[in-house]
Amino acid sequence: MQEVTTEDAPAAIGPYSQGIVDGDRVYVSGQGPLDPKSGDVVGDDASEQTTRTLENVAAVLDAADASLSDVVKTTVFLIDMDDYEAVNETYGEYMSEPYPARSAVEVADLPVDVRVEIEAVATRR
Repeated sequence: MQEVTTEDAPAAIGPYSQGIVDGDRVYVSGQGPLDPKSGDVVGDDASEQTTRTLENVAAVLDAADASLSDVVKTTVFLIDMDDYEAVNETYGEYMSEPYPARSAVEVADLPVDVRVEIEAVATRR
């Protein structure tokens, strides 16, 4: 296993890695809509927050020599399932066919006060 780190995505806020490479797979820890430099939450609504979240996922993947087009599975965590449509629309702008397998779940809370968090698994180039 090899740890993936980048200053282009928020630093881990606990005892975990931004990502891990294991063989030809990249596992990206849950990313949220945090500005990598300031740590501030970006965006007030689910669409804006999804944009920043996926840019953070992309940054971790890039540091592992992969991209969003290499993603095979994601899990989307939502504070409110009413945001599902907005998240879906933005997600569709970042992901390409064939779309990754995906789960979307509503959660009671997230470690930071945000509307969305996304984790991903990708195949390394």
